Amino acid sequence: MKFKKKPLDSEIFTGSMADITFLLIIFFMVTMAFSSNRGIDFALPEDTTSAPEISQEESVDVLVLPGPVDGPPVIQVDGRTMPINQLLPYVADKLKQNPKKPVILRTDPGAVYGNMVAVFDELRQAETKVGMKIETISIPTQREIENIWTLLGIGP
Repeated sequence: MKFKKKPLDSEIFTGSMADITFLLIIFFMVTMAFSSNRGIDFALPEDTTSAPEISQEESVDVLVLPGPVDGPPVIQVDGRTMPINQLLPYVADKLKQNPKKPVILRTDPGAVYGNMVAVFDELRQAETKVGMKIETISIPTQREIENIWTLLGIGP
């Protein structure tokens, strides 16, 4: 007895493909609700129209001016020009009133970099030279100087 071979269909059955797709959509919709995170809680600052009052007395402002490359740095401390050897006694006198007062070291864009380093080194040696440690020496970037100091009318 000879059996007839049935021809095989070369077609993939896609009848349940819609069911699988529907189940996947439901699965992702349900799991998406579980994966949402709250984010970081933070408080926004209050909207005020007045600018914060910052007085120059709250810090010691040291400005390194353009000067000679080989000579001593030309500096202004709180708006007064003074030689570098008088810087530490002046700063020590200011810090006696408030030891946590920051010293802000600004540099004119035309100043020699070595002069700024010399002034910074002088400020770092305050503990050994005048017996008072400067806790905070801040060197703002040029963008900070332009944005903040000029808005307050303190900057160059």
